[in-house]
Amino acid sequence: MTMKVRNLALVALLGTASIGAAQSPDAPALTGPDWARRGEAELSPARYSVIVEKDVAVPMRDGVKLAADVYRPDAPGKFPVIVLRTPYNKATPDEVQNSRWYAERGYVVVNEDVRGRFASGGDFYTYRHEAQDGYDTDAWAAVQPWSSGRLGTLGGSYLGYTGLTQAIGGHPALKAVATDVTTTDIYNSWVYSDGAFLLGFSLPWGAGTVYGRTTDGGGAFVKPEAYAKLPLNTADAASYKVDQPYRDWLAHPLRGDSYWNGISFERQAAKISIPALVVSGWYDIFLRGALGDHQQIKGAGATPLARAQKRIVIGPWTHFKTIAPRKGGFGGMSTPDDVDYGPDAALNGNLLYLRWHDHWLKGMDNGADRDPAVRIFVMGENKWRAEDEWPLKRTRYTPYYLASGGRANTATGDGTLSTTKPAGAESDRYDYDPANPVPTLGGNICCSSVPSGAHDHSPVEKRPDVLVFTGPVLDRTVEVTGPIRATLYAASSAPDTDWVVRLIDVDPNGYARNIQDGIVRARYRKGKDAPPAPIEPGKVYRYDIDMWASSNAFLPGHRIRVEVTSSNFPRFDRNLNTGEDPATGTRMAVAHQQVLHSARYPSHVLLPIIPR
Repeated sequence: MTMKVRNLALVALLGTASIGAAQSPDAPALTGPDWARRGEAELSPARYSVIVEKDVAVPMRDGVKLAADVYRPDAPGKFPVIVLRTPYNKATPDEVQNSRWYAERGYVVVNEDVRGRFASGGDFYTYRHEAQDGYDTDAWAAVQPWSSGRLGTLGGSYLGYTGLTQAIGGHPALKAVATDVTTTDIYNSWVYSDGAFLLGFSLPWGAGTVYGRTTDGGGAFVKPEAYAKLPLNTADAASYKVDQPYRDWLAHPLRGDSYWNGISFERQAAKISIPALVVSGWYDIFLRGALGDHQQIKGAGATPLARAQKRIVIGPWTHFKTIAPRKGGFGGMSTPDDVDYGPDAALNGNLLYLRWHDHWLKGMDNGADRDPAVRIFVMGENKWRAEDEWPLKRTRYTPYYLASGGRANTATGDGTLSTTKPAGAESDRYDYDPANPVPTLGGNICCSSVPSGAHDHSPVEKRPDVLVFTGPVLDRTVEVTGPIRATLYAASSAPDTDWVVRLIDVDPNGYARNIQDGIVRARYRKGKDAPPAPIEPGKVYRYDIDMWASSNAFLPGHRIRVEVTSSNFPRFDRNLNTGEDPATGTRMAVAHQQVLHSARYPSHVLLPIIPR
């Protein structure tokens, strides 16, 4: 693997239907794996000129009218319909080109501004109206004179969320979903992560990019000082303007709160009854939710068709850097990922989504219904692999135990990692100061100036508030593919604090590439549905930390490493260590932390090892 070289996958702009977007006529032939190029000749060809109707009024059940631009083939007859519902302006050049591209290939594209955004009527409130408005839009599109009565969805991120909510108890005319970098799980993927607030996303995107009707001056890149603003529920005004949804998210930290009804649909994902194709990335912010949706639908989907025809494709991508749509990408919204995963990591989404809709909306026998349920990109070896299920049945879940002589602070400390359970009574200590948190350096974050994806964590590992546990040099490849969890036995001097665990791949040159991480807020250690419970200072608690999932081959000569710390800022808000309400607290305290790894308290990460 070549380090410090940019990922070859081109840019996908948040919210556009970017993965299915058109390739410019002058673009060079895209590379990519054979499986993605197979069947290219079977795709619907560009054969139609296009008629465009601007700002067509689409009625909602409450009398509000949404505005849609309708792109349709200039030919008699009825055509299948692709519905895109966007908060990012249907009239942008990329949206126009994308919609035309599908219309040229025999689809009617209904490209609609969601309620309260740009040309559509009503008031916008993030997430709140999408399921109902999506259903009403589908009902309208199904009976138009140009409609065949067979509908599909397209689009990523927020557009993907709208498509998935359309499919939950969806209109009978909706026959297929195609989407990327998204999930139904708003609560525990978009806003919170095991009790910690996703500040690095919720502030710049929620209180900036989708603020108001037209985002008049807001945007994804907030003032750096706004992240540190206290109380947290005023950081929106410090960055841009007061945003009520942002403040409401902070005021409703429990999943069981009725506020999340009609917003977060992860408990209803199994109600999807139609084929659904989702593309995600190992470094996408919504990866965990996408995998959760997949397991729900695959295991308990509302129909045999939905269960049999659920597909997921996961590459080495971040949210902005997904599948190469066309020469030049979209808008230059790149992320400074350090790693080049090779030419197979750059896919042309047309070969996925057009093929999908050709089959399910046009009835073309192109093999889309016979594709494997799961395709994963194994980083390190940089190879694609087809699988029948997720997680993989052949997985050997193997504990890797933390150990040290009590000085695991920094990468030059004495922390070790092995499959041997500790026998002594060991522990490590560090101080976590929320006034000086560990900075976010890559990972599953998007939509801000904060780095995402894979980066060298060596700078972070110089901090004394980061414990570093490193395994021996490998003499064979160790593949880690699947869900990753950590069990941490720890004590704190604070009534509340955070624990962060990160998996690292260290190459022979010392480049420490972050693979995946997880966080838990101590007061929410009992789960997202349980009331918050303070911890007793000095008492040892067991923390089970969901480190999401990945697929990485640790190659010979590399080492497996684990970091333990108490902050990852500003991806997550800082725990102030005082036990105050995180939304309104202003007082900080230094927490004296102890991580135990002994026969009694065997702290470890549980790695999903795939037999070679």
